[in-house]
Amino acid sequence: MTAPDPASLTTLVLWSAFALSVAFGAIAQRTHFCTMGALADIVSMRDFTRLRMWVLAIAVAIAGFNAMVGLGWVEAAKSVYAAPRLLWLSAVVGGLMFGFGMVLASGCGSKSLVRVGGGNLKSLVVVTVLGLSAFATLKGITAVLRVETIDRVFVTLSSGQDLPSLLAAAVGRTPAALAPWLGGAIALALLAWVLARPEGRRGEVWLGGVGVGAVIVLLWWVSGRLGHLAEDPNTLEEVFLATNSRRMEAMSMVAPVGFALDWLLFFSDKSKVLTIGIVSVAGVIAGSAVVALLQKSFRWEGFGGVEDTVNHLAGAALMGVGGVAALGCTIGQGLSGISTLSVGSAIALAAIVAGGFLGLRWQLWRLEKMV
Repeated sequence: MTAPDPASLTTLVLWSAFALSVAFGAIAQRTHFCTMGALADIVSMRDFTRLRMWVLAIAVAIAGFNAMVGLGWVEAAKSVYAAPRLLWLSAVVGGLMFGFGMVLASGCGSKSLVRVGGGNLKSLVVVTVLGLSAFATLKGITAVLRVETIDRVFVTLSSGQDLPSLLAAAVGRTPAALAPWLGGAIALALLAWVLARPEGRRGEVWLGGVGVGAVIVLLWWVSGRLGHLAEDPNTLEEVFLATNSRRMEAMSMVAPVGFALDWLLFFSDKSKVLTIGIVSVAGVIAGSAVVALLQKSFRWEGFGGVEDTVNHLAGAALMGVGGVAALGCTIGQGLSGISTLSVGSAIALAAIVAGGFLGLRWQLWRLEKMV
């Protein structure tokens, strides 16, 4: 059997990731898929429709990923989310920062990219500041602060931090044997909650939930199966092609924005190459723009004033720093990470939601104070 050519396979992986991210952007624009919007709907109108859409996406992602684990196609341990070292304080602090920041910035990283595709210039500024602060927290001044403070607090587990690995170590089974059953049970419980109310049965909820969840699953397959070489012919080492982390990746919208800016700024540096994360950023914008133009909803939008500008800049910076500290955002941890059933992802997701609710309550307090 002829060994695959890494260069050709990398190109296929990148095009596949771009196509899937275009689909994500199109679906998100069409269905108004947005985590911050879902939380805002609950606080302001007691409307759980978009939350049910998000939970449905989580259910699909969990079921799909863990089915692939059972088939032996992917392993949670080969992602950044399921390492034995549980950075719980980073997940809490970073998640709270990200959640509060997304409220100030009128949306998380993915929603900001979707809005850029719809002509929102405020979101273009948010994405730029988010990317700069994310990259600084990966490799710059805030990276030093992160490593010297919150990253020093962690728990080292005897196995990977994903639930199948933790349970497998306790009962003497393999993660692959437990993952489909555990993932399926959790997915069914989430699905039951989605269907419990009439709003969970709407076509738009299912388009957004199943569509976004399927994109996450397919990206895991592209990175963890299609782009996986057990032995790179050049290095004779295991490799996941076109990833920044050198592990398998799905979708996230914080660190990849920073890597995208780095690629644009240092394009002439041949060591800067396209990755799944970078092309995903471009794909989400492109998919959103196509739908916005077809629906005739594309329109230019700028800041409403100084306070509006300050809020969005502060929110973008909080999301960039917090998203890297927490190892992901509402998509990176809230869908990709949680699909692996990682304990750290669950902690980060809970912190993001808590930060979002705190931000929304703070906004309501400000409005009441002004009246």
